[in-house]
Amino acid sequence: MKFMKLGSKPDVFKADGNCIRYVESELATDIVLNVGEVKFFLHKFPLLSKSHRLQKLVQKANENSEEVHIANFPGGPKAFEICAKFCYGMIVTLNAYNVVAARCAAEYLEMTEDVDRGNLIFKIEVFLNSSIFRSWKDSIIVLQTTKSLLPWAEELKVVGRCIDSIASKTSVDPTNVNWSYTYNRKLAVGEIIEHDTKVQQKMQSVPIDWWVEDICELDIGLYKRVMVAIKSKGRMSGDVIGEALKVYAIRWLPDSIDALVSDDRTWKYRALVETIVWLLPSDGGVGCFCSFLLKLLKVAILVGAGDAAREELVKRISLQLDGASVSDLLIPARAPESTVYDVELVQNIINRFMMHEDADDFDLGQDSWLKVGKLIDGYLVEIASDANLSLSSFINLAQSIPETARPIHDGLYKAIDTYLKEHPNLTKIERRRICGLMDVKNLTTDACMHAAQNERLPLRVVVQVLFFEQVKTAAGGFNVPQNVSCDNSRSTTNTEDWNRTDLEDYNSLKQQISHMKIHGKECERNGEKKKKKSSKNRGSGVLLLPSRSKRIFDKLWVGGKGHSENRSSDTSGSSQSPTSVNPGETKSSGSSSRQRRHSIS
Repeated sequence: MKFMKLGSKPDVFKADGNCIRYVESELATDIVLNVGEVKFFLHKFPLLSKSHRLQKLVQKANENSEEVHIANFPGGPKAFEICAKFCYGMIVTLNAYNVVAARCAAEYLEMTEDVDRGNLIFKIEVFLNSSIFRSWKDSIIVLQTTKSLLPWAEELKVVGRCIDSIASKTSVDPTNVNWSYTYNRKLAVGEIIEHDTKVQQKMQSVPIDWWVEDICELDIGLYKRVMVAIKSKGRMSGDVIGEALKVYAIRWLPDSIDALVSDDRTWKYRALVETIVWLLPSDGGVGCFCSFLLKLLKVAILVGAGDAAREELVKRISLQLDGASVSDLLIPARAPESTVYDVELVQNIINRFMMHEDADDFDLGQDSWLKVGKLIDGYLVEIASDANLSLSSFINLAQSIPETARPIHDGLYKAIDTYLKEHPNLTKIERRRICGLMDVKNLTTDACMHAAQNERLPLRVVVQVLFFEQVKTAAGGFNVPQNVSCDNSRSTTNTEDWNRTDLEDYNSLKQQISHMKIHGKECERNGEKKKKKSSKNRGSGVLLLPSRSKRIFDKLWVGGKGHSENRSSDTSGSSQSPTSVNPGETKSSGSSSRQRRHSIS
């Protein structure tokens, strides 16, 4: 820290309690100055020789009273004492913590060159320009002290000069940075042990965002002005600006939601969030990670930030939704919403994201689409357990993304299963509608095994799961026939299709099974070279079916011994363990079967 010493005489200021200060001298004091709550017993000559304001105050006081009262003195008694000691020629040390107060006090007392050459104002200005504003740390400290010295510090342009000094230093080539700085987020100094002695090794390269933590100590008003100055110079990239805003938000926003929405601080956090949003890089697609923007949106909603700030965040988030996580999307709903999380807001973000798909400058790779698909399915799993989540909201959200973003339907199946579990009062048509979102051909083997034993699924879905697994098994390694229909795929989710009778479902599936048999025979004829392997597959490659599902499927294979089974409830029967693959092994009991159920997490 830079400092400057003024004067050469010893300091003989004494205190008598907290409210009296006097100069220990052989000469009796002849003036009493009241600054705030402190009385100063001093001598007129040294003071009046350097302060034009005191000359006028003393002259005025002689006419009415023996004491001079100074109200609203900038910097208070401490700043006045510095000026008084300078007048006496006593040693005074100025530094970054007291120099602004001394400058404002000297301005108030009119300690100019017109009164005395080499006066206090001149000396302080030399110190500011030659030392303080050239120092990174001191410029920040001085800027912090100006908050309690307004409007004096503003009128003397101390605030503006500090801001310009800080902004200029952030733009310096990092290789030329040689002043001390704070950088706690990354390892800035490496330690090596050599001959039991620790040797400090500075990093060869200083990170470009080295400055972001140091300015975090500024209050939001001064921080905003500094960031505006940095951005106006046009030398800082959007990524670094975004990182600086993120670090500042982490520094000042609480982790607890209760603390965030407390009545006495809500206004403060609201102003902070709105300012950060206003300072975001002009290019909406860069500068801030989607995760940070979503957290900012969550805070903005909780503290009641303005519509403009929330709208800006939603727009930016929609440009980079593939970078979000499920936990980021779990934004608590506010009244009058009845759901736990704000599903409507997420739907709005996804809709905007899909609108960008047609833009020429918006090009996502397949990996990004897969991330979005996984994100939406994970979000559906989280909100599916909400009893107040409507079926239409669930379906609309699931259908918001293209099929290419969801090549595997395991996540969607898990979400559907969770919704069915938490909403047991759904009608038969409603259960069929939600299951119509899923294509059983896109389920993995583990998901199929779970679905085959899932009592919550409509019977028709269970049969389709078994059917396509049998198709793959009978094909013996050949490709599954592509012309076999899957009535519960996304292409047939309309209500009319789901309103078909169970008898029609049964006849349709029976025809498909016959088609599968014919295709299986063709595969066998075309695969004579693999006859031995195919024979082995037919003997031991049978899908392990739950007893309930196996009984249903067996009836379809043999032509059905009556259609009453198909007209039974979708949830009738029990879910039991798969049958044994060994021909001589008996069927396991119901209790042991339940212990062997498969599940997917």
